[in-house]
Amino acid sequence: MIETLRNAWKIPDLRKKIMFTLTMIVVYRLGSQIPVPGIDRLVIEQMFQGNAGILDFFDLMSGGAFQSFTIFALSIYPYITASIIFQLLTIAIPKLEEIAKREDGKEKIAQYTRYLTVVLAAIQAMAYTIGFFNSALISSDALSVITVVLTLTAGTAFLMWLGEQITEKGIGNGISIIIFAGIVSRIPAGFGTTFGLFRAGTVNIIELLIFAVFAMMIIVGIIAVQQGERKVNVQYAKRVVGRKMYGGQSTHIPIKVLMAGVIPVIFASSLLAFPQTLAFFFEGNLVNWVEKYLSPGGNPGVWIYSLLNVVLIMFFTFFYTAVQFNPFEYANNLKQYGGFVPGIRPGRPTAEYLNKVLTRITFVGAIVLAFIASIPTIIFSFTNLNINFGGTALLIVVGVALETMKQIESQMLMRHYKGFLK
Repeated sequence: MIETLRNAWKIPDLRKKIMFTLTMIVVYRLGSQIPVPGIDRLVIEQMFQGNAGILDFFDLMSGGAFQSFTIFALSIYPYITASIIFQLLTIAIPKLEEIAKREDGKEKIAQYTRYLTVVLAAIQAMAYTIGFFNSALISSDALSVITVVLTLTAGTAFLMWLGEQITEKGIGNGISIIIFAGIVSRIPAGFGTTFGLFRAGTVNIIELLIFAVFAMMIIVGIIAVQQGERKVNVQYAKRVVGRKMYGGQSTHIPIKVLMAGVIPVIFASSLLAFPQTLAFFFEGNLVNWVEKYLSPGGNPGVWIYSLLNVVLIMFFTFFYTAVQFNPFEYANNLKQYGGFVPGIRPGRPTAEYLNKVLTRITFVGAIVLAFIASIPTIIFSFTNLNINFGGTALLIVVGVALETMKQIESQMLMRHYKGFLK
């Protein structure tokens, strides 16, 4: 990996993209330190001490911006929720599906997603301001409330723009990079807190070793699943055009075990955060109920949360894979160019065979992904470890790092071939 980065740095165009990405990350982290006006942070700190289970996950995924209640406290999750909604609606509503298939369809859907993001961010900002964090307002007049809501909504809109800029001008998926940067920024604080607990005798060496072993197993498992693929052999028939013979070569279709990457984990965590966000509109019993039954820090909430997490990860793994890979379209393209899978008739039989292979390996990938995301949460519930860096966070960090490195390698390969052909 270090060698790849060193080689990428030598290419001016790639160096420019890497520098742009790093600059945007710095901008994000600086924005995460700018406080929202009109909020008493001492009150919020007391709330975190009393409701750690329901709030710590939000704080982890926002890179500490939530606990500090800065302008990026909502993070990028309203945009992710809006993306989920439109991807589901595109399949359910024929009119949207028709728009998506047009030449400018992607841009239109992206535009609608931006509008919905602002609406969802405003709703979430009102939930925090009027509901759960109402007591933290220095002044509860209408102007103060509007100022806080607009600031939080504008922060999410800026992060959405920042992510799009990284995707367009930098390296990797911008939204994933922002989430990655937020999670990684919390690692030193988490380890510092755990080391303090170890020195105080609250955490013993056995628990630390268990965490280290599971962390290594998760990292190895993520890499194995992300890199794993099934190669479906393809043979191209020989055909004569004029005096030349074309085709006859053998190749393969690489079908990845986890074609969806870490997107299912991000989507699942975003949806699981939704009922907790709604609970912020209310006080007292509802918040306590959500913390107990729908929070990874509650009991029996940890089991319910883990079960829902498994179901959602599996659903989004299949859903996102289906969006990316269409077996029938792929089979028709193979038939058009004279390709076929040995032993399988071209056309519909090939599509059914590819769909069967895809379903089997996606099921395995989804099970492994859900297991990796859930098991650390359950393990931590039985220990005194205070590292808010469970399976979901590890999956996102390792998955985004792998995808970004693959993109760097592919761009290096493309430039190498371009230079060779010249």
